[in-house]
Amino acid sequence: MPSVVLKPGHVQPVWSGHPWVYAQAVDRVEGGALAGEEVSVLDPRGNLLGRGFYSPRSAIPVRILVRDATTVIGAEFIRDRLKRARDQRRELGLPNEKTTGYRLVHSEGDRLPGLVVDIFDDVAVVQMTTIGMKRREALIIDSLCDLVKVKTVIDRTPETYSKSEGFDAGSGVIRGDDKLDRLCFRERDVLYEIPLTVAQKTGFYFDQRPLRARVEQLSRGRRVLDTYSFVGSFAIAASRGGATQVMAVDENALALEVAARCALLNNVSERIAWERGPARDALVRAGNKGGYDLVIVDPPNLAPSTKATQKGLAAYQKLATVACPATRPGGLLVISACSAALGLGALTRAIALGARDVGMVVTVLERMFQGADHPVPAAFQEGLYLKSLICRVDTR
Repeated sequence: MPSVVLKPGHVQPVWSGHPWVYAQAVDRVEGGALAGEEVSVLDPRGNLLGRGFYSPRSAIPVRILVRDATTVIGAEFIRDRLKRARDQRRELGLPNEKTTGYRLVHSEGDRLPGLVVDIFDDVAVVQMTTIGMKRREALIIDSLCDLVKVKTVIDRTPETYSKSEGFDAGSGVIRGDDKLDRLCFRERDVLYEIPLTVAQKTGFYFDQRPLRARVEQLSRGRRVLDTYSFVGSFAIAASRGGATQVMAVDENALALEVAARCALLNNVSERIAWERGPARDALVRAGNKGGYDLVIVDPPNLAPSTKATQKGLAAYQKLATVACPATRPGGLLVISACSAALGLGALTRAIALGARDVGMVVTVLERMFQGADHPVPAAFQEGLYLKSLICRVDTR
């Protein structure tokens, strides 16, 4: 079997259980490894650290699948890992009558690095982000259709991943109903219908399920501003929770149309107003008018890589300078970051500095993370990418 030999001084993370082998850690590749082929990862003395699929064009040329020398990484292996993921979701109570949309496979979190699978009722949306997984696509899809009884499978692998790995981006429906044009599912008894032309990433942000539930609990009797609303999931949660008024803001007109439709489907549209425009402008206006009781700020990824960490923190500090005044004194600010590059401590400090810049202070009441269907290996803290702070905002 071809092997990837690590440099001295780069063994400890992999030995400790981290699943990634970075390109700068590789000393040499022996045995003529081909893209997508199984390789062994060795320390400088030739000791086995693990095995995985080879991605020669990637900054992460190997993602560890197994740590031993004997496990056969074939069709049975993939099926077994998928079955484990399915069984773990069942232990979490997913799916159920009220929730038919959830994450089935969370890459490293389910020991299937390079594979993400989201379930939307009887539709599976997949992302294969490594050449090794892509070359085993048929095995994966066959097992999915058998284990979770989906009728349609859609490939939405983004070009940002596929290009760096050397294959084409997701091509849409790869099995089942090729006329499918929308994703229909329930979450906590909220019905969503999201056209594929509007859906982002795999189609929906299932990772924010716990925060949506918490927002619903916190909204009773409050005036709520939901920025970066997209398809209105937080706005709907707030209205369901008894908010007296909800303003939902997004720059995407089509997303707002979908959001309004979903609110109507769930009989919560009466208390929600929809506004197209930049979140920052809405926050500034809210601050000028005395603020809302509850403000939700869930922007897109502001630090997509470690190189962008400082830029991302600066962006959050700047965002806090308008989000804090948009929250009335004594009110609640909910702010999220979906970036592995932003640590919880650094994010909290950025928000505190932004509040200070405008003469306000934030007190963190709760910290929340991605849902349990997005598991995080203890040795892989990069997997803890989603952080949310629920804060009380006061004047100094």
